[in-house]
Amino acid sequence: MKKLLVLACAAMMSNMSLAQEKGILGQGETPHVHLKSINIGDCKWTEGFWADKFHTAEHSMVPYMGEVLTGEVGHALNNFKIAAGLKEGKHKGMHWHDGDFYKWMEAAMYVYAQNGDKKLLEEIDGYVDIIAKAQEEDGYLQTQVQLRSNVDRYENRKYHEMYNTGHLLTSACIHHRITGQDNFLNIAIKHADLLYKTFNTDDPRYGRFGFNQTQIMGLVEMYRTTGDKKYLDLAERFINNRGKYKVEETPETKGYPIGDMVQERVPLREADEAVGHAVLALYYYAGAADVAAETGEKTLVDALDRLWENVTDKKMYVTGAVGQAHYGASTNRDKIEEGFIDAYMMPNMTAYNETCANVCNSMFSYRMLGLHGESKYADIMELVLYNSGLSGISIEGKDYFYSNPLRMVQGSRDYSKHNTETPHREPYLECFCCPPNIVRTVAKSANWAYSLSNDGIAVNMYGGNRLETKLEDGSDIILNQVTNYPWEGAVNITVEKAKKKPFDMMLRIPDWAHGTTVKVNGEAVESEVVAGKFTTVNRKWKKGDIITIDMPMDVKLVEANPLVEEARNQVAVRRGPIVYCVETPDLPENAKILDVYIKGGAPLKVNYEKDFLGGVATIEAPILIRKDQSIEASMYSTVTKPEFTESTIKMVPYFSWSNRGESEMTVFMPVIWNNL
Repeated sequence: MKKLLVLACAAMMSNMSLAQEKGILGQGETPHVHLKSINIGDCKWTEGFWADKFHTAEHSMVPYMGEVLTGEVGHALNNFKIAAGLKEGKHKGMHWHDGDFYKWMEAAMYVYAQNGDKKLLEEIDGYVDIIAKAQEEDGYLQTQVQLRSNVDRYENRKYHEMYNTGHLLTSACIHHRITGQDNFLNIAIKHADLLYKTFNTDDPRYGRFGFNQTQIMGLVEMYRTTGDKKYLDLAERFINNRGKYKVEETPETKGYPIGDMVQERVPLREADEAVGHAVLALYYYAGAADVAAETGEKTLVDALDRLWENVTDKKMYVTGAVGQAHYGASTNRDKIEEGFIDAYMMPNMTAYNETCANVCNSMFSYRMLGLHGESKYADIMELVLYNSGLSGISIEGKDYFYSNPLRMVQGSRDYSKHNTETPHREPYLECFCCPPNIVRTVAKSANWAYSLSNDGIAVNMYGGNRLETKLEDGSDIILNQVTNYPWEGAVNITVEKAKKKPFDMMLRIPDWAHGTTVKVNGEAVESEVVAGKFTTVNRKWKKGDIITIDMPMDVKLVEANPLVEEARNQVAVRRGPIVYCVETPDLPENAKILDVYIKGGAPLKVNYEKDFLGGVATIEAPILIRKDQSIEASMYSTVTKPEFTESTIKMVPYFSWSNRGESEMTVFMPVIWNNL
């Protein structure tokens, strides 16, 4: 009998360990989280919005990007071939181009996890072989340094070695979890071991080197994958080093701004303001959230809470975009590039909003969702995914924006003087960090749809999908979700398999979805249904149970905080999770974006157009066109009563703009209320 009990306990522990062993975050043994990643591939989009986007990722985004990066234009694979001695030539691309290639490989693996295409895996493993040959004997792997005779290892942080390292480690862990193979992981282990040997020191020369800190996330995933605690210790050391040393120019920092730009003026645990380069900051915060999930350190979590609130409440656009300015200064008067400036300083036309930063905003929120289990973090994830994330890539999946402004006015800027802002999407960007970031996000989006709670499942995102996974206790669960979300607010989730004991079904009620109803088998649930929170239904679920969620999809006018001067007396239009914009192809002839005033209080009609812009819901909006102003006018002029003509236009989702040729666009519009 005793032997049977031992075997039963062993089987139970085995099932528990199998419940989550290959998530996008490897949290199978992570102790300090409320919600954990499901296994990669356990959720698949089946129909509707995200199924269409994944299909584009599978058949257009990933293949096209592969052609670019493995060919002469992108030259990323060539850099590895040259370092491996397989090709003659010089390094081309930015210092961080290795990391861009790793991100694309990660995206390809998410596609493989869904479709099981062996040819795709063979292709990726062929690149792994080349990367292995490029790696030096002691584990060093940075082609931008290896192929330059006048640059030494870890000589200067501007060469972005940490950025490349982080994406190498993350991509290798994902490859291992999906395939079970060690070929890529072994490269990462050699590299991470060298990183530990080099940076596990109190030498100030290395203490300030942890810059563009994707390596923190990568090291935590290496710890989760291998169980080797030195990787977690090193990840925490990189956090502890920020703000520890005097901020001054040294040989290792020359050529790139210092201080707040790279989040090194204030220790993270004391920080209460998001500063500096937005991508660097949010990668840093996301990595710190990974460390906190393993250590449970309250001081670190408290700091992340403050930073998340600062970002989302004072420095985030209505589209979920972040990083207000290309150039500016921090509150400590440090030079800032591509990043955060003062709270409520939110320009529309010159908004930088780098696609990478927007994606990082969702990555940070995904980790905070795990730490706290609160739906407000999934609200931000969703806001980014539907708006400022997808705006970074064209509908056909082959053209990209680096920056994502909220207003585009022809003739207002000289784009020849900008290196990343463009008036339309481009098929290739010399700085190629953003394209693979949004592609890997689309490719892995199904893995964000659900999370595992201690006693059940959380529904984070809605879309037609099928989930077949295991709960934390190892029991099987199969759910089938049918919906035309985000164009309609009705969602049906059918239970196809569940354990006999009661468990929680956590249903996210979006923060905009006031008046939502939740029913099980046609009867209203007893649980409280509140916008901005999870509704938790605990019961004995059985095959055939149907959860019905009905979210009102009213069109709403949204205004900014009065402290946002750039949006005073203006409104944006939002329906469900989708933010809308006005684009010149939908205006009367000769009308300009700056001529448009929306009629407040007028009825707004929704039309679903399945053959327009990939299939979107548009909004028919009454507007006023001002006839007596021009950007060619003098700086200031007197005005009497403006002249207006009435018209009705079509508004389109913000993510879909710039897919019909070069155009003007605006999200915020001045409003004239009918009752005034």
